[in-house]
Parts: sequence; C-alpha cells; structure tokens
Amino acid sequence: MARSASDKAKAAVRRSGVAGVNKPKRTPSHPTKSHVVVAKEGDKVKTIRFGQQGVSGSPPKKGESDAAKKRRAAFKARHRKNIAKGKMSAAFWSDRVKWAPQFL
Repeated sequence: MARSASDKAKAAVRRSGVAGVNKPKRTPSHPTKSHVVVAKEGDKVKTIRFGQQGVSGSPPKKGESDAAKKRRAAFKARHRKNIAKGKMSAAFWSDRVKWAPQFL
C-alpha cells in the first residue's frame, strides 16, 4: 500500500526534527550542512540540507560595507537559476534563510 504525501511529510518532519513542513531549522551538530528543511510542494516531499557549516550568510544590514553588498549580489547572481526552481531546491532555502532579511 502506497503512503500518502501527508504521511510521508509527517514521517520526514519527525525524522529530521523540524517544527513542520517548509520550516527550516539550524543543525549545529551536522558535520557539513548548517540547516535542514522538509520541503513540500504539491504531493512532493523532500528533506533538504543546505548552507555550509560555519559560514554565515550576509543579510542586508543598515550601514553595511560595499564588500558585504557585493558578496550578497555575487551569491544571488551565481545561484539565480537554482533559486528560481522554488521550494524544492537548496539554493532557494539558503537564499531565504542565510542571505535575506532575518527569516528564522
């Protein structure tokens, strides 16, 4: 018997320890990735790990340096196509959580 999308989502949420579907969480004890999210779009459910451990993003801040602005612009330009893929891509979540104004 095939499991429904909601059953798969509940199992993935329980397994990864996040608050719910499309709710990212920091993972400080993971060896390589800084965040995890269980992404759901329609009937598709996917556990996505994203963000390099130990590296901070650069959300916009008042009075920030030109270097920080350029760093953020370079990230967004480099990953633009993957960010556009939506919730099912790691780049989308990294952009939203680590590079945009505070999400978490």
